[in-house]
Amino acid sequence: MKNGLYIVATPIGNLGDISSRAAETLREAPVIACEDTRITKKLFSLLGISLKKTFITLHDHNEEEQAQKLINIILDGGQAVALVSDAGSPLISDPGYKLIRRCRTQGVYVTVLPGACALICALQLSGLPTNKFMFAGFIPNKDKARIELFKSYAGLDATVVYYETAPRILKTLAAAKEVFGGREIAVVREISKVYEECLTGTAEELSALFTEKEPKGEFVFMVAPAEEKSAEKTDISALLTEKLSEMSLKSAVKTLVDEYGLNKNEVYELALKIKNEK
Repeated sequence: MKNGLYIVATPIGNLGDISSRAAETLREAPVIACEDTRITKKLFSLLGISLKKTFITLHDHNEEEQAQKLINIILDGGQAVALVSDAGSPLISDPGYKLIRRCRTQGVYVTVLPGACALICALQLSGLPTNKFMFAGFIPNKDKARIELFKSYAGLDATVVYYETAPRILKTLAAAKEVFGGREIAVVREISKVYEECLTGTAEELSALFTEKEPKGEFVFMVAPAEEKSAEKTDISALLTEKLSEMSLKSAVKTLVDEYGLNKNEVYELALKIKNEK
């Protein structure tokens, strides 16, 4: 086995989803870098892989210090290191990118073994457009931060994908209703497991479902792309008049420029004209 770093995807539910190449790599690699050694050792036991290896933790709080330690094991110790996350493809909202960057700068061999990824599987199940999508990671726990995150991607012409947990899904749907209104949303949970489920509807409809039925499991939360807004079909003067009654001239101009992709100088001149006439 060539010395270097092997990025190995592990199952997100069904153990049968691990590739034969990934299983072989995990068997051969003498060093395993993982988020939680307990979870990884349990997976190895289920897969029948020996635990007579060196397991090294790599998580958000120690990646800076552990990255060089792992690189030294490869370069000085002449060993191969397999990087895994608790489930799925490493580095997708999981630690690892700092390690990869250091490996690149220090000439360490790096390769990836593709496999299960909740992000991709959920998109495939959702029925939402997949020609363009944006992955925004985990949704914040704080109400204000959650709303701000949603607003930052509300106008995006692409499906936006987030990770969420069951205990917070109702709060997230309430925030989604406020920001996205009646836009289509899909939630997928328990991917590749017995109770795999994909539900679609508006935020209000999904809230009603989860109020009746207690949500369980890990969720992938997806929002359909924003509808294209055409400035040609919109009365910009009327919108500016409305915005000027609610906010400053500068804010009104910025809002319309961002929302409709208009020329800033032209909108500013129109706003000045409307304000002066009033």
